[in-house]
Amino acid sequence: MTKADIVNEVSKNTGIEKVTVQRAVEAFMETVKGSLVEGKNVYLRGFGSFIVKKRAEKTARNISKNTTIIIPQHFIPSFKPAKTFVNKVKNNVK
Repeated sequence: MTKADIVNEVSKNTGIEKVTVQRAVEAFMETVKGSLVEGKNVYLRGFGSFIVKKRAEKTARNISKNTTIIIPQHFIPSFKPAKTFVNKVKNNVK
């Protein structure tokens, strides 16, 4: 499902114009991204959490040059679904 599909589905289910729904979806995504960039997690009860995970520094290999490189610690965005959401998906996906 794409962002356009989400906008169409919400518009169809609520009767709100697509342009308004698209602005709301865009605003939601920008708010989540902005919060994560600031290091703040976003919790949506019953759906899941958008969280910032810290990756520790590690040593990696560049196979083509046969060298070792250091990957510094960094942060990545992550999504952790709620238990109720996970159970619904487990029991209903065919």
